Amino acid sequence: MDNLVQELAGWITQHETLIRLGTFLGLLLVMALLQALIPRRAPTVDGPARYRRWGSNLLLVVLSTLLVRVLLPVSASAFALLVEKHDLALLGFNLPILVAVLVLDMLIYLQHRLFHTFPLLWRLHKVHHSDHWLDVTTALRFHPLEILLSMLIKFSAIWLFGIPVLAVILFEIILNGMALFNHANIRLPRERWWRWVVVTPDMHRIHHSVYRQEHDSNYGFNLSCWDRLLGSYVAEPRDGQVMMRIGIPRYREGEVRLWPLLLMPFRRRRRVLP
Repeated sequence: MDNLVQELAGWITQHETLIRLGTFLGLLLVMALLQALIPRRAPTVDGPARYRRWGSNLLLVVLSTLLVRVLLPVSASAFALLVEKHDLALLGFNLPILVAVLVLDMLIYLQHRLFHTFPLLWRLHKVHHSDHWLDVTTALRFHPLEILLSMLIKFSAIWLFGIPVLAVILFEIILNGMALFNHANIRLPRERWWRWVVVTPDMHRIHHSVYRQEHDSNYGFNLSCWDRLLGSYVAEPRDGQVMMRIGIPRYREGEVRLWPLLLMPFRRRRRVLP
């Protein structure tokens, strides 16, 4: 059984780029189509602004990928292989794959909460929240420096716990796919049933509310249990899903151009939410 897992991990690692890129593009297309077919909310951005916004959000993920590739000598999966091969895990053991995926998911929840708590980290994260229209491309709207910091945190977890390479790759695929899913503007049937297990679009949309209490809630990206267990779960927005306002009030008109989004963390503005 161990040999089979090792062979599978080796094959996935060898084809990681193709698997992750194919999954990402496929899910992006599927979610974009579902938004057009079963939208949850009417669009608030139209005309040229819509296409500039899509272009900027897509360019941000491209720049983030390039920055990580340039500044980090190895990928997360390659680092996991290195830790495993040389037995470098600080706690001295390698976690089972399922447990490792759960640990990484909880880590992303805690990381997300920290980015809302500390002002310097919030400066980076507010690029994501400044989007006043929520759809599948919002899942791509992260400042490159935030993505770099997130990768360094992931490297630390791999080093500390000995996260196996297969768990790292599976988690990256799950995280990217779930981010596209729960940012998408889609109407999900029996949504309340789904959110007992995973973070749904309706649940995550509350996190992008202009109200501080809602904005500082529902931090999860994949499993919904972390918010329930750690007291950050909000079931419904005060204005309802259809009428709720999205974004940061200071950016109500919405930044849709790439250059202002890149400079946003370096322009000092206090977070003021109702």
